[in-house]
Amino acid sequence: MSRIQMGDMVYAAGDLYNDAVEETGEAAIPGRFVGELLARAGTRGVVVNVGHAEAEPDTDIFLVRFELDGDGTLSEPIGCLAEELYQTESQALA
Repeated sequence: MSRIQMGDMVYAAGDLYNDAVEETGEAAIPGRFVGELLARAGTRGVVVNVGHAEAEPDTDIFLVRFELDGDGTLSEPIGCLAEELYQTESQALA
């Protein structure tokens, strides 16, 4: 289990892209292109929900809304695994 919880501030550990859904090849986030950059490495976000995929109940999936600009505008929620997130800014800047 991860220590990341709903409401936590997190940072993208690497560039995050819109993946294709394995079964259909369609974009995981509708309205965005497959392979489109969703958040750059180091981008700050907030965890808005925590869950898991039915097929992998022991693997947490974090819905994160990342900042889009300097005004704090947030993206639509993006599903992330724990290894795709840092919990501190110093980790993100390393």
